[in-house]
Amino acid sequence: MRGECCEIDGRLILPHGLNGIIIARNVVIGKNVTIYQHVTIAEECREKQTIIGDGAIIGAGAVILNNVKIGENARVGANAVVTRDVPSSATVVGVPARVI
Repeated sequence: MRGECCEIDGRLILPHGLNGIIIARNVVIGKNVTIYQHVTIAEECREKQTIIGDGAIIGAGAVILNNVKIGENARVGANAVVTRDVPSSATVVGVPARVI
């Protein structure tokens, strides 16, 4: 366990500010990540990390659960619910989120 707050490794882009964004402990956010409004990044287990890879884009209203890994340059569609790892450069949409 790293600590009691998230870790941001580089520039974080918040096009709509912190409008409704919830980020749990033990989340590691890479460089040049874009997070739109009303996103929730939750944790299932305090001993595990949720990792958002460099260049990822998280669409408005998305929910990321279960301490998953979002790969580099991956895209999470608006209102998607992510419960499994997302490969690098993949796009996921839906509830539950699936690669398209």
